[in-house]
Amino acid sequence: MHILKTISIFTFILLFPLTLLSQNSSSDDREAAIVTGIENENLHWTPCPEFMPESCRISVLHGNPANPNADVFFKLQGHTSVPEHTHTSAERMILISGELEVDYEGQQPSLMTAGDYGYGPPQKPHSASCVSDEPCVLFIAFEEPVDAFPVSGQK
Repeated sequence: MHILKTISIFTFILLFPLTLLSQNSSSDDREAAIVTGIENENLHWTPCPEFMPESCRISVLHGNPANPNADVFFKLQGHTSVPEHTHTSAERMILISGELEVDYEGQQPSLMTAGDYGYGPPQKPHSASCVSDEPCVLFIAFEEPVDAFPVSGQK
């Protein structure tokens, strides 16, 4: 136990100055903060993967979707459904607008309303339906690169 305490103290002594240096770096070296909303006219909306509805759109908010830790807005027109699919990554989601029914394999469907949080495990097949008249906009934080794969039998 004494050895672990000594290692912990030694690690703290080595890493503490590095922590101070990183906190005191100039603002030019830091990443810019971002604040945006779904009505921002500067958002760049692109089509979703081919197997999803034609009206489906995605806007990258932060990060590179080809790399881990990208954040996106996912927009689905009212009364539109996304077929069953999977992602390599887990998804952390907050519904911004609309009412979205999400249906994960082996679970009861859940209805998300604006402000609701959802978590989707990696590789878990699921579908979604925007059941409201207004579009559903979902904020999604991906842990791994952004992808979507139709479940076999989908187009």
